[in-house]
Amino acid sequence: MEPLPELYSIFQGEVAAVTDYGAFIKIPGCRKQGLLHRTQLASCPVDRPAEVLAVGDKVWVKLIGREMKDDKLKLSLSMKVVHQGTGKDLDPNNVSLDQDERRKRTFRDYTSQKITLEAVLNTVCKKCGCKGHFAKECFMQPGGTKYSLIPEEDEEEGAAAGYEGDKKISQAEESSKKRKKEKKKRKKHKAKQSSESDSDSSASDSDGAQPSSKRPRHSRKASKAPKKKKKKKHKK
Repeated sequence: MEPLPELYSIFQGEVAAVTDYGAFIKIPGCRKQGLLHRTQLASCPVDRPAEVLAVGDKVWVKLIGREMKDDKLKLSLSMKVVHQGTGKDLDPNNVSLDQDERRKRTFRDYTSQKITLEAVLNTVCKKCGCKGHFAKECFMQPGGTKYSLIPEEDEEEGAAAGYEGDKKISQAEESSKKRKKEKKKRKKHKAKQSSESDSDSSASDSDGAQPSSKRPRHSRKASKAPKKKKKKKHKK
């Protein structure tokens, strides 16, 4: 049997043929050829391998897989994880290879399958107070978590409707409170305006009427009659 390179080993091979889905590379030291798929040519997608490779080109490749199919050994190669100038391994931990394998996996769609539950007892446990089981079947520890039945859709819808109704009532109460506050503010504003107008009018009246104490005194002097001077008699 011809010696084959080890898995994840790097070697330089010659391009033997180029197809629409990839290229076949000659493995040195044996007659085997490995498939270099177009997804492994470069990190960016390549639609036509003939634009990248030609027959007779020498490229650095990495052996990434071995598979026995129909009693034949098939080898998978990769060129994007090897530096083409130096032959250095750009993915020594094979991280990108694992990512490629995960993308190839097919996942089952379980959304169409419905979950069916077994019959639940319409009883209340005397030990924990929850519904659906007897006290002898209760495994709740003191101070532990409680287990109860999941409410049905109708109950959930009713609870949601009740919550929405309470929310609307609270909003109406808040709006009425706001209106009352606005009315009070308006009344206070009007009262302030009226008090200010009264004070202004009283001030104008006090300024117009002059106090009697500050009236000039020259009017009193004018009213008084002039006194007659007495003549002094000279003694002989």
